[in-house]
Amino acid sequence: MRSTIVLPPDITIETLVEELKKYCRKTDIEMIRLAYDFAADAHKGQVRYNGEPYITHPLAAAYILALMRIDINIIVAALLHDVPEDTQVTLEEIEKNFGKDVAQMVKGITKLGKIKYRGVERYLENLRKMFIAMAEDIRVMIIKFADRIHNLLTLDAQPPNKQYRIAMESLEIYAPIANRLSMGEFKGLLEDLSFPYVYPKEYEKVKALRDNVIAEEGPYLDKIMEATKTEMKNSGIKVLDIHGRKKKLYSLYQKLIQKNWDASQIHDIVALRIVVPDVGDCYAALGIIHQLWRPLKGRIKDFISQPKPNGYKSLHTTVFCDDGNIVEFQIRTPEMHDEAEYGVAAHWHYDEKKGGAKKDRKDISWAKELAKIQQEVLNNLSDLESMKIDFFQNRIFVFTPNGDVIDLPENATAVDFAYHIHTDIGNKCNGVKINEQMVSLDTPLKSGDVVEVLVDKNRKGPSPDWLKFVKTHVAKSRIKQSLNAKKQSWLKAIFPLPIKK
Repeated sequence: MRSTIVLPPDITIETLVEELKKYCRKTDIEMIRLAYDFAADAHKGQVRYNGEPYITHPLAAAYILALMRIDINIIVAALLHDVPEDTQVTLEEIEKNFGKDVAQMVKGITKLGKIKYRGVERYLENLRKMFIAMAEDIRVMIIKFADRIHNLLTLDAQPPNKQYRIAMESLEIYAPIANRLSMGEFKGLLEDLSFPYVYPKEYEKVKALRDNVIAEEGPYLDKIMEATKTEMKNSGIKVLDIHGRKKKLYSLYQKLIQKNWDASQIHDIVALRIVVPDVGDCYAALGIIHQLWRPLKGRIKDFISQPKPNGYKSLHTTVFCDDGNIVEFQIRTPEMHDEAEYGVAAHWHYDEKKGGAKKDRKDISWAKELAKIQQEVLNNLSDLESMKIDFFQNRIFVFTPNGDVIDLPENATAVDFAYHIHTDIGNKCNGVKINEQMVSLDTPLKSGDVVEVLVDKNRKGPSPDWLKFVKTHVAKSRIKQSLNAKKQSWLKAIFPLPIKK
């Protein structure tokens, strides 16, 4: 089984350097040593809650990022990320010693400051700051995630009330943002490290359940892996990697709640992941698996031709293997795997030939997307619950009859869909067809649904009852707007303004 990020018990600069030697040039490592010495000197005498020298924290954040084989400038910025806020050293000194690019990242983290629960209004303002920082340079958020992961790894040194607050923030804010940025590895880490502090009893229950499944199914899955490798080799498909993937604990907990804690209904507690060279091999591998074992109806998911809204690509299938056991397979290319694990951070994987990141951040559309979210969503939100639904909730993607993809929060309805298309379509919505079947307007949509909204041009406006089931902030605000306008019009008709003489 593949394990998640594990930090060495005592991280030193040599620990970091050994990891960096796997992918960096000698000159890069020299720069890392300089940054470490600079940060260690600035933080001299400072200690963390657990009594360790403060420098161990930025060192650990840098190490977490080094495991991703990320661009060297990001590692340097991670080492320096707390210097301006917690020491006498200025940003100007950082720029003078390490250049403008590193200084800009450190400045972004410093501007972001500490995000805490201090009343909804203040909290939303902090979130706006976060989104602005991300839109300006998304690398700031990548460093922030590494920073938060190490804080969670050492959370037991904090008092209980602080443990709960930091863990809840991580679950409700940081993990969903990682999900929207398609950073699956960070999302899973943030959730699973927070889980025991927020829901300790549930954590123990879910962990015991998963451990039992792994103990029972481990040897069987090894056998299935060997059979798969042999068949792929005989068919001329090169398998770059095949491994077991344990479902993350918090993700399993959420699924168990949906299934009334019936684990027999969850088929991906342990899944097999196959990495092959290209897209053609992905589909060929899927065909071979289906020749070997019978697929479960409705469980084949093609996220390559129809990626998830956050960009996730992979082929998923669930099959009846030997002895009738059910196993899920995930098939992807190395590029898809990097994108799924590290999302936008994959764009800064170190390129040995170029001695730096693969792509410039300006090429990444997420910066524009985040700026759009900042402008259209955050500025109009007045409560945290709306925020959670509109941005932080899991996303689904549905289609118009013309094949356009519409991205909505989980459990959104046809009315949410209609208002997403246009206010007039929402206001005059009179019926809906999902996959060519007439259904009620409050039917929750599922990923892959084709949605056709039927409109009545003579309809006067939305029904107040729609407010009971719509999920998105846009739909709620447009319905209220229309209802208020109708009320004002009605009042004017009954109580006309007196004619001035």
